Amino acid sequence: MENWQALVSILTFVSVIILIMTEWVHLTIVALLGALLLIFTNIMTMQEAVGYIGNSYGTLGLFFGVMVLVRAFEPTKIFDYLATQIVILAKGEGKRLLLGIVAIVTPICAVLPNATTVMLLAPLIPPMAEELGLNFVPLLILMVLVANSAGLLTLVGDPATFIVGDAVNISFIDYLLRLSLGGIIAVAVVIVTLPFLFRKIWNTKLDNLEELPHPQINHPRILTLGAIIVAFVLVFFVIGESLPIPISPAAVALLGAALALLLSHNSKIDSVNNILRDVDWSTLIFFMSIFVLIGGLEKTGVINGLSGILAVILGKNILLGSLVLLFFVGILSSVVPNIPLVVGMVPLLKQYIVTVGLAPAEILAQDFQGQFPPEVLPLFYAMMFGATLGGNGTLVGASSNIVAAGVAELHGRRISFKTFLHYGVPVMVLQLVASGLYVLIRFLI
Repeated sequence: MENWQALVSILTFVSVIILIMTEWVHLTIVALLGALLLIFTNIMTMQEAVGYIGNSYGTLGLFFGVMVLVRAFEPTKIFDYLATQIVILAKGEGKRLLLGIVAIVTPICAVLPNATTVMLLAPLIPPMAEELGLNFVPLLILMVLVANSAGLLTLVGDPATFIVGDAVNISFIDYLLRLSLGGIIAVAVVIVTLPFLFRKIWNTKLDNLEELPHPQINHPRILTLGAIIVAFVLVFFVIGESLPIPISPAAVALLGAALALLLSHNSKIDSVNNILRDVDWSTLIFFMSIFVLIGGLEKTGVINGLSGILAVILGKNILLGSLVLLFFVGILSSVVPNIPLVVGMVPLLKQYIVTVGLAPAEILAQDFQGQFPPEVLPLFYAMMFGATLGGNGTLVGASSNIVAAGVAELHGRRISFKTFLHYGVPVMVLQLVASGLYVLIRFLI
């Protein structure tokens, strides 16, 4: 590939990230313009761009389906009702509320992708914070930090974790035995930081709970049918891909969305046009644009070229390679969304271990189902931890971060890049250090 095309791809991607960080332009606009620049400079055709977006159909379908599902049941006031109940259970204390968010999000993220969990639970946060007289932005950020961290508890908790685990053919049970403790440690780090990073909320206390508004649930019969739809979706999220005829999470989410639209339309609690109008199209377009930008780096050979650099720097030193990879991918994942990052990094890492003679060339085959040499697995584990926890660093680091930013905008506030950094960077650094120690002690010493 021509050097000028690789250079333009790199400059475009870096410029997009810088503009997002400085917040001169809305992140969706700048990402879309960057993707279009690659098309208008003929680095990729429109057909190729659509192809890269299509390769990520699972992520986009999942997000769209859950967005519609959540929005369809807003007229029932279920989110306002649940938010009030959570405040009452927390007895109006900020510390109980923070710990309650951790307790609710953690187990759900063990079985559902973290961005899905944020989409399902984030609508509870703004009304809950309003009842306590708090800014809901820190609470949304906490939910994201916990969701990203708890994504390491199981193989299916984070799309990045699943992509890497699937690449090295690790089973669900093997993951639990080898790596789940790392997820527990990551969540523990978040809990330890609560009194310091969320000091104002931690010390908040609402004295008179009787003054809380007590919203009533509307359309209880419709909500009952909606609960059946949601239960169906959640069950098939967990078991769908293990059925004799596999059903992807994206297909399940889209079916749930279609059923929710049908229920809303027939019951006349809301119109289809209103529901679809309120979908967070900004977030979906941002993801599509980022997939195109990553595709530009892949097509022009930038990503593959990095494997040679890894080989020169690391050689066959697995211990050094694992720690370098954990922190390198962690830092990189804080500015590059982790799903497209690991999609690009997995083949790079496979090529590296073949290049230095640590694994046979057979592992490069797309349909390879064998076992990887045990001595190279810590490299992939390190990348898994780095990609997942690095997403806590900045606003664009993980899909759940972008989802939370979209929810905040829908409720009249914006999560700025600087605000997210204030909470995200300390947590990310502590988590990467803790994970490095875990990988070192568990797999390398």
